[in-house]
Amino acid sequence: MAKVAFLGLGVMGYPMAGHLQKAGHEVTVYNRTTAKAENWVEDHGGAMARTPCAAAEGAEFVMSCVGNDDDLRSVCLGEDGAFAGMPGGSVFVDHTTVSAKVTWELYAKADDRQISLVDAPISGGQAGAENGVLSVMCGGDQGAFDRAAPIIDAYARICRRIGESGAGQMTKMCNQIAIAGLVQGLSEALHFAEKAGLDGRAVVEVISQGAAGSWQMSNRYETMLDDHFDHGFAVDWMRKDLGICLSTADEVAASLPVTALVDQFYKDVQAMGGGRWDTSSLFKRLKSISAD
Repeated sequence: MAKVAFLGLGVMGYPMAGHLQKAGHEVTVYNRTTAKAENWVEDHGGAMARTPCAAAEGAEFVMSCVGNDDDLRSVCLGEDGAFAGMPGGSVFVDHTTVSAKVTWELYAKADDRQISLVDAPISGGQAGAENGVLSVMCGGDQGAFDRAAPIIDAYARICRRIGESGAGQMTKMCNQIAIAGLVQGLSEALHFAEKAGLDGRAVVEVISQGAAGSWQMSNRYETMLDDHFDHGFAVDWMRKDLGICLSTADEVAASLPVTALVDQFYKDVQAMGGGRWDTSSLFKRLKSISAD
């Protein structure tokens, strides 16, 4: 068992850190809102620290799951940052969805301190985190990945190294690109069924067993038809991720016309007041347009 620090106790990080503690690791948590860290210790045991540096002191592995590029820099760098407390030879594993640019930047700074950094963004949503069945896509040095993978297994269904530093983040971009198109397609299918006077649930029961089937269809169609969007991955976070995808696409000369279009549809959802709604709220947007 290892000495582990976990930085960031949001809807994903809170249960992920819990799985590490349950697996027998010695876990110290840090969260910007101290009350959440205190609640985690009450729920799971372990310990909490007031700064990322204090949490990381003596840790063999430091995991992070925060909000964006700036949040990641803030927990890594500076005198209170995790890098300042991590011993040489330790491994920093970042589960945040961020740009490959910040990953490369922090990889270099970690290397200067004789620390390894693995970018390891996740997919599977809140339910995947709570049930310990996340998909983890990793970039970084092979040796660092080999050391970190058994720790990550506490909350992963699959954990795979895709390539060198940044490859995990690039793979997460592929994930979000695919999801954007799938959710819009599912929304349009349900909207069409509704307008055509069909029973949406009966339609999905049939088409989900064929080539149209997907995780989004199986897990979201009922809540979409019930007009329930107060769960899952928020539109605000999806727009942050799609922004990373689109800016990176410009850099690598990739064409993402559907992704760009769906990003604008999510902008419409935000204008409807749905920034915290689940990404399946694209269906609500279509209903709103139709009502107008």
